[in-house]
Amino acid sequence: MKKGRLAKFILIPIFAVAALSLLIFVFMSLWNWLVPDLFHGPSLDFCHAAGLLLLSKIIFGLGKGRGHCGKCGGGPGGFWKNKMRHKWEEKMAGMTLEEREQMKDKWKNCWWGDEKKQSPETKSE
Repeated sequence: MKKGRLAKFILIPIFAVAALSLLIFVFMSLWNWLVPDLFHGPSLDFCHAAGLLLLSKIIFGLGKGRGHCGKCGGGPGGFWKNKMRHKWEEKMAGMTLEEREQMKDKWKNCWWGDEKKQSPETKSE
């Protein structure tokens, strides 16, 4: 296994555990700051906060999926994504072929840079 792959294989789980621990800690801190004072409820330790967070994920998160309902357009952010897609399709339909090519070149230069920034292999082509 290459050195970079081995580092990713080791570092990604470490960062995932650290991020999850940070999320649980933030949840626990917010709970202990708000609930005992506002509702006279119990304080949570780290393990109870993790369990409550997992329980809320099971109850509210797993049953629905991620935004795959008929109203939203079939995916996360689907309604707005489809709305913007229709807007661009209408704009492109009203353009001539030359205007479309100019827009494509403009976007290509925006994302990939102009010819000064291109590599020598692409300049010669």
